[in-house]
Amino acid sequence: MHRADTPGHTTSLSTKSKILSRDELRQRVEEWRRAGEHITLANGNFDLLHVGHVRYLHGAKALGGKLVVAINSDQSVRALKGKGRPVMPENERAEIVAALADVDAVVVFPELDVRAIIREIRPDVQAKGTDYTIDSVPERDTVTEYGGRVEIVGDPKDHSTSEILRTRFSQRKS
Repeated sequence: MHRADTPGHTTSLSTKSKILSRDELRQRVEEWRRAGEHITLANGNFDLLHVGHVRYLHGAKALGGKLVVAINSDQSVRALKGKGRPVMPENERAEIVAALADVDAVVVFPELDVRAIIREIRPDVQAKGTDYTIDSVPERDTVTEYGGRVEIVGDPKDHSTSEILRTRFSQRKS
């Protein structure tokens, strides 16, 4: 991550303080739990933030408590989405997501799915977007084995970074 006082970068301290390492995240979650807070986890690539992302995160925050957002690292996005992705580097994606009022903490993770973070912080709720059903959430068993629950939030899957890129690039070629 670049420093907030680097020329040309005016990131607020509060935004930067939301971007945490895995160890910092575990500590922050422990502090929140001691204060009686519930923890909701949302995750994704968040490459080219769009209204679908904003609505997903707003829906996750509406479930209550502190909202932690786990963002796939550049390497895991490439493995999941292919060559040319992500469009934006992980530190910028984390900064943009951290700037959203609904988000309380952001962590970047290298794994292909969020199971390891679920095991580390044991969120009360894992929020997934409407491209999933409760039964199709890959990490559902990991969440339910300690008594957490999975919720589907956000608007219908009418927005996708892949589709935006496909549409924009095909229009340019025409």
